[in-house]
Amino acid sequence: MPINHDIYARIKENKERPFIVAEIGINHNGDMGLAKETISAAAEGGADSVKFQNYVTEDFLFNGDLMFEYLSNGKKLVESQYDMFKLCELSIDNLEFLKSEAISHGLDFHSTPTSLKGVDALKALDCHIVKNGSDYLSNLDLIEYMGASGMTGVLSTGMATISEIEDAVNSFSKSGNDKLIILQCTSSYPAPPDTLNLNQMKTIGNVFGKPVGFSDHSEGNDACIVATVLGARWIEKHFTLDKSLEGPDHRFSLDPKGLKNLVVAVDNSFQMLGKHEIVVQDIEKKSREEYTLSCVYLDDFDKGSVLAKDNIGFHRPGYGFRPKDAQFFIGRKLCKEVTHGKIIELTDFE
Repeated sequence: MPINHDIYARIKENKERPFIVAEIGINHNGDMGLAKETISAAAEGGADSVKFQNYVTEDFLFNGDLMFEYLSNGKKLVESQYDMFKLCELSIDNLEFLKSEAISHGLDFHSTPTSLKGVDALKALDCHIVKNGSDYLSNLDLIEYMGASGMTGVLSTGMATISEIEDAVNSFSKSGNDKLIILQCTSSYPAPPDTLNLNQMKTIGNVFGKPVGFSDHSEGNDACIVATVLGARWIEKHFTLDKSLEGPDHRFSLDPKGLKNLVVAVDNSFQMLGKHEIVVQDIEKKSREEYTLSCVYLDDFDKGSVLAKDNIGFHRPGYGFRPKDAQFFIGRKLCKEVTHGKIIELTDFE
């Protein structure tokens, strides 16, 4: 399937299901072979894009003593944050390789930078999307630079107040770039259902007048289905080749089977929303004739008989006059003989 590089137009038109992003993030574990397999699985699962993180660890972390605790295969693991992030850093060559792999599988490719240089690297690769991390929402210089890049911007809003979101939106928009999508996000891994606050996504859309979406850290697909029904135009979900791999994000990520299920569920949910106009659908036209009611005679009547209200009944099929039209025939004289059950026609009367 050809890649639609006018992603923002697709999202605003709202004619297709939400844009689905497989957030590979750091689930490649620093192994480009694993990353390549994961991209292939994302394409097979039906994603529209894969997302990575082209951070530099020192941009946000110096202290090698800070530890990170997470569950992997039911075991509690503790490791240095610095070592964990350093292992998964992506070089320019890595980014070029990953983008090439994504394009070869019909996927778009985007990433989350942590510096102006990181934005430049994505622009140099002719990427069409740039996304912040929720932890960087208050880095307004970076957000403004993302806007100036001309790429479609995606803002995650986990942990943010409405005024912080407003600051970020204003910063992005300073360059005149209006291609911005804002994501509701709960920065907890995994996020319990009662913390997702999907109604906030609608509030964000109403306040800022931008397409909205959902960066989902919950388990399962229920939240993405609800978000679709509430108007999400972008669905992002962590994705891994294997949930049993060692690393902090694999446990709550979708595996290939889970991604396929998500894509089907979101697609079905979007199709179920259908149109706003109330019309008889083509698929219903035959049913409308067969299952609705027509005015019929409740007895045999001779020519010259005058119909009374209790002479008229309502039976299937429905290609005759509707029950609401029965009043029109009361008191009229028949010009022919009619039989019980016959659908009433205008030509039956003088």
